[in-house]
Amino acid sequence: MDHTAARPSRLTTAVVSLRLEPLLLVLTAVALAGGGIAWLADARGLADLFWALGTVAAVVPAIGWVLAALRRGHAGVDLIAVLALGGTLAVGEYLAGALIALMLATGRTLEAAAQRRASHDLHALLEHAPRSAHRRTDTGVATVPLGEVAVGDLLVVRPGDVVPVDGRVESTVAVLDESVLTGEPLQVERVRGEGVRSGVVNAGGAFELRATATEHDSTYAGIVRLAQQAGAESAPVVRLADRYAVWFLPLSLIVAGLAWLISGSAVRAVAVLVVATPCPLLLAAPIAIVSGLSRASRLGVVIRDGSALENLGRARTLLLDKTGTLTRGRPRVLDVTAAPGVKPAEVLRLAASLDQYSPHVLAQAIVDTARERKLGLSVPTDVTEEPGRGATGTVDGRHVSIGRLGPEAARPTWAKAVDNRALLDGAAVAWLTRDAQLAGAVLLRDPLRHDAPRTLRHLRAAGIERLLMLTGDRAAPAREVAAVLGLDDVRAELAPADKVTAVRDERERAVTVMVGDGVNDAPALAAADVGVAMGARGSTASSEAADIVLTTDRLDRLADAVTIAQRSRRIAVQSALGGMLMSLAAMAAAAGGLLPPAVGALLQEGIDVAVILNALRALRVDQAVHPALTPAAEALIHRFAAEHDDLQDVLDAVRDAADRLSDTPGPNALAAVEETHHLLTERLLPHEHAEEHQLYPALAPTLGGPEATATMSRAHTEIERLSRRVATHLQLAHADGGLAPEQLDDLRACLYGLNTVLRLHFTQEEENYFSLAP
Repeated sequence: MDHTAARPSRLTTAVVSLRLEPLLLVLTAVALAGGGIAWLADARGLADLFWALGTVAAVVPAIGWVLAALRRGHAGVDLIAVLALGGTLAVGEYLAGALIALMLATGRTLEAAAQRRASHDLHALLEHAPRSAHRRTDTGVATVPLGEVAVGDLLVVRPGDVVPVDGRVESTVAVLDESVLTGEPLQVERVRGEGVRSGVVNAGGAFELRATATEHDSTYAGIVRLAQQAGAESAPVVRLADRYAVWFLPLSLIVAGLAWLISGSAVRAVAVLVVATPCPLLLAAPIAIVSGLSRASRLGVVIRDGSALENLGRARTLLLDKTGTLTRGRPRVLDVTAAPGVKPAEVLRLAASLDQYSPHVLAQAIVDTARERKLGLSVPTDVTEEPGRGATGTVDGRHVSIGRLGPEAARPTWAKAVDNRALLDGAAVAWLTRDAQLAGAVLLRDPLRHDAPRTLRHLRAAGIERLLMLTGDRAAPAREVAAVLGLDDVRAELAPADKVTAVRDERERAVTVMVGDGVNDAPALAAADVGVAMGARGSTASSEAADIVLTTDRLDRLADAVTIAQRSRRIAVQSALGGMLMSLAAMAAAAGGLLPPAVGALLQEGIDVAVILNALRALRVDQAVHPALTPAAEALIHRFAAEHDDLQDVLDAVRDAADRLSDTPGPNALAAVEETHHLLTERLLPHEHAEEHQLYPALAPTLGGPEATATMSRAHTEIERLSRRVATHLQLAHADGGLAPEQLDDLRACLYGLNTVLRLHFTQEEENYFSLAP
């Protein structure tokens, strides 16, 4: 089957539907109103003519809808409407026919509004794909169409270019941004002989590439084909109304047939069909769904159609990309380590001063952190930067470099500890040298989103039974994130094709949602029952391939969307079933001759009003997911979140003091402990006291009372206790003229314990409290 041909056909059908149904609504409304005016003017014949024309105007497209449904292999609720419209024309009940026509047009128009589907053609994928390549020839470098590149050609990839085809590096080194394929924001180096996939971006200097595949056989072309095929596999969801019509339709026909057979009156059969006209189905479900779409859009969740909302409400499996979805997608400074005799704050200041003019993603993270900590940056001079190695220059009259260390560089004991920690934490290391001496290191890692744990807890509570991570990242950091978040499974080092396979496997078990943000996620988003794109900073391709786009950079909006979808679907079902039960009672009355067709049509209108009012409940705000914050509480959250950023150097100082006690427990170590104690008493403890007496009382009403913050208050007590213990050790040291040997173990334990408690406490506050504020 030609999927590319099928898409324009569906798009054309959707466009025609968007034009027809509003026109039908206008025609039926005008016909009913015109007939009413004529009837009031005592022109009964003209009134019947208006109503009959309105009925005929609805019959023609309704027959087309029924035939289209039959071709797809099922008979929908529109069949009852066609029978009722035909019956009113046959027995001359033109007013009833006009009322049914208006209800049918209203339902179809509302449903069309709920089911506008944006095109899944992945324009951004195609725009990112290169159209030409720079091929080296005997006479120089020539630009040729990509289709002319053959295996074995030597290509030149210029800075900023997209790698055109799969190949092998022929230069000494290539520095690449592979995030388009892996989703990982860190740049990587590929040395001579290593393979490079098409679609990645040259983030360093120009390099030579030996083509190992043609355009058609390269990685990026395969991603585009995967996205197109996966999107074409997503069959349209049967309307909620049509599923109920499976039993409501034959029941209505049986009751109408029995009424005609027993009474011998065709009018009774028409009356049964009139009150059986499934307007609760035609109206209630679409209105509830449209209300859910509207409610979601106010929270920054763009849901492309009613089918996506309904599927989201039935989902039981959630697959998530890691980078940019569960994590922030941008590296952040994890820790700063200094050589003996150097302060961590000075290491960060020098590194940030030199990195101010670097476009590298790690450099930007270092500069941002230094500015958050209000460090005074110097203006560097003679700055040079070697792609993949780092920057060098002069800062405050001293020769400084920041970046990688060569394998031949000597590493002192403290530096080996940094390497070990980087391996354990899955962090990147930027080494700082000052006057050719190793002075410190900055560890960077893409941190978890603060709202990720809360969001996943809410998703579990909402009925999501299986949570998995699909990532192109290495297995070790992926497993660490999965363990912290309590995921059911993690699959790492996946190519885009592997993600699509994983999505298809999960779809066989349950309705599956895939969440991602990169171009590499686009095929998997299109393959899932519901694709969700982090659209605030994610790629255009992932947004194009998705059914739902989160326009704000907050993962917790996903939990909001699931809650809204479930509530909207529940209300739609309630409205439809309630309306059908009332219709069944009216059918019984009509079959007994108690309801003529016109009266039945008016009664049906009353039923419609009832179900519409119930369906509109989906617009109401549900506070279950997002507790309402007062403006004062929100302002306090923002204040203390900023203070957390400002206090990171205090946490670094606590750990550094503990490390110095382990290395050389002499006067320098004592001075480091004294400086740490000063930071604790002057900056940290006042912050904790203000949280305890200002932030927590402000949050208590929102979180359900003071007990909700009790465990965090206990952490404040422990922080203060450990700080007092450090102060006591300092008093003893001053009295004895220095640290006694018997003090070292306990003081070191106090400092390491304080560092651990503080980091855990900060993380808990950021996840549980700070994530509440937008």
